[in-house]
Amino acid sequence: MPKKILTLNQMSLKGLERLPRDCYEVATEFAHPDAILLRSYKLQEPDIAASVLAIARAGAGVNNIPVAACTGRGIPVFNSPGANANAVKELVATGLLLGSRGVIDGIDYVRTLHDIQDEGELNRMLEDHKKKFKGSELVGKTLGVVGLGAIGSLVAEMGLTLGMKVIGFDPALSVEAAWRLSSQVLKADTLSALFARCDYISLHLPVLDSTRGLVNAELLGVMQPGACLLNFARQEIVDHTALLQSLDNGQLRKYIADFPTPALIPRDDVILMPHIGASTDEAEENCAIMAAEQLRDFLENGNIRNSVNFPALQLERVSGCRLSLTNENIPKVLGNVLSILADENINVIDMLNRSRDELAYNLIDIGTRPETAVLEKMRALDGVINVRLIGDGPSLSGH
Repeated sequence: MPKKILTLNQMSLKGLERLPRDCYEVATEFAHPDAILLRSYKLQEPDIAASVLAIARAGAGVNNIPVAACTGRGIPVFNSPGANANAVKELVATGLLLGSRGVIDGIDYVRTLHDIQDEGELNRMLEDHKKKFKGSELVGKTLGVVGLGAIGSLVAEMGLTLGMKVIGFDPALSVEAAWRLSSQVLKADTLSALFARCDYISLHLPVLDSTRGLVNAELLGVMQPGACLLNFARQEIVDHTALLQSLDNGQLRKYIADFPTPALIPRDDVILMPHIGASTDEAEENCAIMAAEQLRDFLENGNIRNSVNFPALQLERVSGCRLSLTNENIPKVLGNVLSILADENINVIDMLNRSRDELAYNLIDIGTRPETAVLEKMRALDGVINVRLIGDGPSLSGH
């Protein structure tokens, strides 16, 4: 029977094509979907039917999904990190250029000259006024990049390409991310040290308890006078009260962000965009493809890639029958499950176990298909959150 995928936003067809029609039904309404695929839809816990096995977001942030509730129900939440990285990087490049030159003011001025028909007069006015829009070049300036993940590392490389000095800060820098970085990117020991040394600072962090309001009065106070702050990550990372004070006192020359707020919109020293960091055809396609492929791999094989609440785990299939087990990360749960399999003379061919915080996830390849009663025994064990039978194989009774 085909798996039912509920889509809560319009998704790229190239992504949906990764869910073959002979195995999947995709629709905007299902009473009992097997999984949910969405972009920015604000998902509430009551929206998640009891039948849902997984949720995938075509995008990086998951603040529109009740992740904690999903974890408690054993539902992995997938995102698409890096799929929109180039789109955001290019918008950051735009922000740097808008922040260094009088481009917007110059364009606005030219629009006021629509009544002038004499080309000579027009040229004289342009020559007389263009000095008002003089800016400075990026070459030789210092760019600070806070967060060196998929997007931040691209921004750092882009800064080097523009001839800027680049300083990075990321206390949680992964080995994979470190390999992506050029050796020319200098490393700051502290966030304060980075803020004190840079002409431009670009933020690329997720919203966590540790990053909410991270850019506060103390950090803004150590910035070089006339510095420019770019935020194409999340609005909540910047303390807006401190930001307004820094703009008012001239410490911060310009704030460029993808998150308009009423207090910032009227200001001449702020450039705001309507949350278009990932709004390109290519980014939407890449995110949808990644989300659909991760969802399919989980539904068909139980594998976990890019989940925000489950441990990463991938196990090559060695038999037609597989169990996925989600449990509380406490002793004896896995042992009790294996004991049930042993009592039923079901041989374990291969197995992989990983944990993340208070959650553990397991894939167990077995030689024969367990009866429903055996699965119910496992589900009844203390600490077991859910058990799923994936694929097929010969039953003990041979049918």
